[in-house]
Amino acid sequence: MLGNMGNMGGMMKKVQKLQEDMAKLQEELKARTLEATAGGGAVKVVVNGEKQLQSVKIDPAAVDAEDIEMLEDLILAAVNEAIKKVDDMMAQEMGKLTGGLKLPGLF
Repeated sequence: MLGNMGNMGGMMKKVQKLQEDMAKLQEELKARTLEATAGGGAVKVVVNGEKQLQSVKIDPAAVDAEDIEMLEDLILAAVNEAIKKVDDMMAQEMGKLTGGLKLPGLF
């Protein structure tokens, strides 16, 4: 019975280290930026690891007063793609840390 307690203590230390490593990684990933484009580069957005929009660049050729909806759609597509890239980056980096173990609620 005492041997199992030692194993439990070792497991708890590993879990605590994993939690610390994950918290550190999440902080590092928040500082990263990702870029996405839409419309063949007509719209370019940059988001950070917290999914906050950092910049939006619009090619003047994409601005058509007669078709504002298309420009709105391009911006929407670029922002959604950038957010997806953040999610993918987080999952990939966390997967490296956890060895592919899926831990609900952590990322």
